[in-house]
Amino acid sequence: MKTDLDSLATALYVQVDDLLKQSPHLVPWRPETGIAPQLSDAELVTLSVMQALLGYVSERRWIRYASSNLRHLFPYLPGQSGYNRRLRKAADLIARVNRLLATDTSLWTDNVWVIDSTPIECGRSRETVKRSDLAGWAEYGYCASHSRFFWGLRLHLVCTLHGLPIAFALTGAKADERTTLLDILGTETDLVATRPGQTLIGDKNYYGAAFERELAELELRLLRPARKGEPERAGSQLFKPLRQIIESVNDTFKGQLDLERHQGRTPGGVMVRVLQRILALTAAIWHNDHTGQPVMRSLTAYDH
Repeated sequence: MKTDLDSLATALYVQVDDLLKQSPHLVPWRPETGIAPQLSDAELVTLSVMQALLGYVSERRWIRYASSNLRHLFPYLPGQSGYNRRLRKAADLIARVNRLLATDTSLWTDNVWVIDSTPIECGRSRETVKRSDLAGWAEYGYCASHSRFFWGLRLHLVCTLHGLPIAFALTGAKADERTTLLDILGTETDLVATRPGQTLIGDKNYYGAAFERELAELELRLLRPARKGEPERAGSQLFKPLRQIIESVNDTFKGQLDLERHQGRTPGGVMVRVLQRILALTAAIWHNDHTGQPVMRSLTAYDH
């Protein structure tokens, strides 16, 4: 629906523009001398979110579409290479905007989080693996849900029961989910310190006495299914319906936001494209939350 999309784009632009006025240090670095960009940083972030919501994987096709259909929102549009270059430099800003929007929802204070990881394939042919700039970060891993091996990364996501992204990490395909979660929590110290008694819901991969002790020291409670040979754990009757939430979030990333078709070729390129899609999901939830629409409404409502 065009009206919904225009409304979201306008609201997002205002938020980012206000953020940059209040915190000018967040503006991506550029030389003091030279021509000022005709597309503002707030417009750039908004444009990137619309690209993800409308399902344009190719930046060339996206700029062509935006030039024909979105001039009422963006009077000036850069070429494909200029857009790509500026987007990579705006990764930190996109991450900051994502947190700003998330904290500006009624869902931010939810006392239950769901945790999981999902594969991000970065190449299939052996030649691609050999020549890729991602070698050393991307690696071979196994996706149990699809019973297949893949070469790439993993997106580790912490989200609310309504699917709002709270924190994330992008790692190699073989990274241990427990170690990555502890690293996320160790980095987000303020996030953890302000939520004593927070409940985490994960799958069977989040196990181990030492791991659970570390979570308990952070005053976090872990709920997960029992592994083979373990006695039944508390809350087991809740796992099946609650696990469907994270599966729904992953399906949104891959089915509607084309996470696995990111087309990133470098670490910086992959990172900003993942951030772009996380921000698109957060922005849609934020906009629905503020306009009184169902938060978990399908993103297809924003399709053209």
